[in-house]
Amino acid sequence: MAKVSVTLKVFPEDPSGLKALKAAIGKVVDIQEAKEEDIGFGVKALVIRFLTDEGGGVDAIEEKIAAIEGVSQVQVTSVDRAEI
Repeated sequence: MAKVSVTLKVFPEDPSGLKALKAAIGKVVDIQEAKEEDIGFGVKALVIRFLTDEGGGVDAIEEKIAAIEGVSQVQVTSVDRAEI
């Protein structure tokens, strides 16, 4: 089965807790890349990229991450077939 590369933008409830949020998300998915993105007015988001099975469904992963304490909102920004 092929892999897909998924990029999510995770908005925290508190921008100072991005490191703890990244650690919690790392327990749900194997993070390939993570970076902070300035949104404006002191608001930051965590942009993460991870690989998953093509048939696994991104919605379930998105729901698990949204349920993490400290997460305000999750947006899927891209889903592409991964070149491994």
